Amino acid sequence: MGRLGRTLEVSPGPALIVNRMGQAEWARDLARDLLEEPLPRRWAHSQGVAARAETLAPILGPEVDLLIASAWLHDIGYAPDLVDTGLHALDGARYLRDVHAADEVLCRLVAYHSCAVYEATERGLIDALTTEFDQERPELVKALIYCDMTTSPDGLPLDVVDRLAEIHSRYGPEHLVSRSIRNATPCITSAVHAVRTALVSGS
Repeated sequence: MGRLGRTLEVSPGPALIVNRMGQAEWARDLARDLLEEPLPRRWAHSQGVAARAETLAPILGPEVDLLIASAWLHDIGYAPDLVDTGLHALDGARYLRDVHAADEVLCRLVAYHSCAVYEATERGLIDALTTEFDQERPELVKALIYCDMTTSPDGLPLDVVDRLAEIHSRYGPEHLVSRSIRNATPCITSAVHAVRTALVSGS
């Protein structure tokens, strides 16, 4: 499970390019196609998250390519053509699964990124999320949380406390996203702390 070479097992199509290039490169190109023009700031954020993911190679080893791919793709559910439920994590993961037959681990990472269960609960979509996608291994989940939640909307490094404050400021205190983030804060901050500790210890 999660081997980088196991990306496609179905019929031919555009996604067969994954077999000819690294998974991270494929993910980058797909994210660019979906985000760069309609959502340039979201694209800038995704570039920053992917750059952050590259720094975790010392603690993830060969699996860092999978993390980088998920970093590129984590916010594709915001793309106008992909919006369906309003839960971008679920919409993005469904697109990867249904259109590109993407790696199951990659789909799960996108589906649950940055403690998405809390927003899924707020939106009444928790059953759909948990029925369609299993949880992924904690080390990869925490790594993606770290990358997302220490990167600003413009793709710059940002402390997690400032990142959370920025989200609340952008959406307003009573917005569904702000409520979700408040509930998810312990999950987010503990993941960031765990990754920082692993980076310091080198394991």
